[in-house]
Amino acid sequence: MYKQLVDSNDIAVEQGIARQVLDPQNRYYGGTIDPYTGVAWVNHTTGTPTDMCYWGAALVNPDSKYYRDEQLLDRLKLAAEFVLRFQHEDGSISPGWTNYHSPPDTAFVVVGYAQLYQLLAKHAWPPLQPVLDNMLLFLERTLPVMLTGGGHTPNHRWVLCAALGFLHELFGVEEAVQRAGQWLAEGMDITPDGEWTERSNGIYSAVSDIMLIHAARLLNRPELLEPVRQNLHMMVYLVHPSGEVVTDYSGRQDLGSVHDLSPYYLPYAILARSDKDEVLAGMAEWAGRALVDPGVCSVNVLVRMLLEPELQQPLEATAELPVQYEKILNGDFLRHSYLQGMEAAGHQGRIFHSRLHTDFGAPVARIRDKDTSVTLITETPSFFALRHGAVRLLAVQLASYFYPGFVPMQEMARLPDGYRLKGEQKKGYYGPVEEALLPPSAGTAVSPWYLLPHQSRALTHEQTFSVETEVQRTDTGWTIRLHCEEPGEVMAQLSFIFGREGSFTSGELQTVEEECYLWSGGNLRYAYGGDWIELTGGELGHRATSVREARLQNNCKAVLVNLMTPFDKTFTLTLSPSIIGGGN
Repeated sequence: MYKQLVDSNDIAVEQGIARQVLDPQNRYYGGTIDPYTGVAWVNHTTGTPTDMCYWGAALVNPDSKYYRDEQLLDRLKLAAEFVLRFQHEDGSISPGWTNYHSPPDTAFVVVGYAQLYQLLAKHAWPPLQPVLDNMLLFLERTLPVMLTGGGHTPNHRWVLCAALGFLHELFGVEEAVQRAGQWLAEGMDITPDGEWTERSNGIYSAVSDIMLIHAARLLNRPELLEPVRQNLHMMVYLVHPSGEVVTDYSGRQDLGSVHDLSPYYLPYAILARSDKDEVLAGMAEWAGRALVDPGVCSVNVLVRMLLEPELQQPLEATAELPVQYEKILNGDFLRHSYLQGMEAAGHQGRIFHSRLHTDFGAPVARIRDKDTSVTLITETPSFFALRHGAVRLLAVQLASYFYPGFVPMQEMARLPDGYRLKGEQKKGYYGPVEEALLPPSAGTAVSPWYLLPHQSRALTHEQTFSVETEVQRTDTGWTIRLHCEEPGEVMAQLSFIFGREGSFTSGELQTVEEECYLWSGGNLRYAYGGDWIELTGGELGHRATSVREARLQNNCKAVLVNLMTPFDKTFTLTLSPSIIGGGN
């Protein structure tokens, strides 16, 4: 793997060189252009620091064809000057997306930049000194923002702790340790089964893992490795046979997107060695197969391998990873008792520039049988997802006009051959405000609605929409039974979301728009790559083509079933014959 990373790093070097701005009159002189926006940024993903990591790792590595290449060194000098020039006076950077003068995004850069600086500083090559001086100055200038700045998501705290740890290592500033201690005093936001608050298996779980590994070492806090171990062991059950990570219930932007295990390589490889854990080693090997390049600035694998040469060696022993299992995550987590404590927290459910993530710890069931992989989910728009060979049923989700939008399932219970999920929504009306509680504006010529004490209104005519879903295995696949009694005459719509790569070979489909169909009846077969899934249960209980506030995913194929309450509807899902072999 090490040689493959060196080769792919050399390719990344060439690509970055081609994107560097060399016109001194250009505002981005020295930076590398982000191909997505046409702008040079100072961020840890598509920004110049990532290209600098590629270039620096090549310059000091005898195995690279760019080892001590003076032309590349000149490019690196220009890039370091660009990064320093685009640092704000307060020491922060603006990554180019929604965050500006952002402490956490600065922390991401600090983590990557500090490791690159340490790598370059290890090599006694005098021509590197101007680069080292500019990099060290950039890092020193981040101290004020790192010592005072905040974040706005749970994982930002651990990124800031890692950055503070690196700054302490470089400059010996004790205030950095103290500031990290303030963040760490808030405690770990992880369930006993290993799930982080954001439930972001594709992005931010791996971020929390590697940042806490750095923080544990740099701040001498070995206890910080325990939640990392929990998450890494949980992830054994959250990868599809293809290596695609389960993102069907994420609380962040990876929701429903395709991600692989590559961001987990360093956490798995580091802890597999320190713990001599063969399961973690097996996952490291699997994650390593997904690595196509060394990675972005903050988590560059090759830079870390050059700093810790033992990571270049193959792992001694790896365990066979399970290919048949049924696992409920957070099934025993006392989520409701935590939620009941929210009122005492004093924030009244309001939080700015972020969200409360009240879906934290919601139950998830994972079932795998070789090349078939199933996820049952609560507290998300989708409650069921399935992979069968090359076939992807990305989501099954119910929407209704009762409380316009998707109906999440809040509860999950085990059945002999499956699971029962329940979802409930309430909607009511509010009476007049008592005269004694009215504000003075109510008696004037203008009485704004927003000045009225709406919290004092009495609730009237509250209605409850309750749906129950039974998902059960059969000899040939699965059945999904949906049941809803009241209120009557509520239009509902069940959507089956398939990967765009496949095609429908049967079923009574009426085109609503591109890749979106109403399914009124007949056996619906979806096929791809020699595999297929066949469904029964199509119905056209009404003619609405969508439900307000229930936006369907892009770049997918959607099949819609229109239902009218009361309904008791069963869908069968028959899978093509099992694929021989299975495995990872």
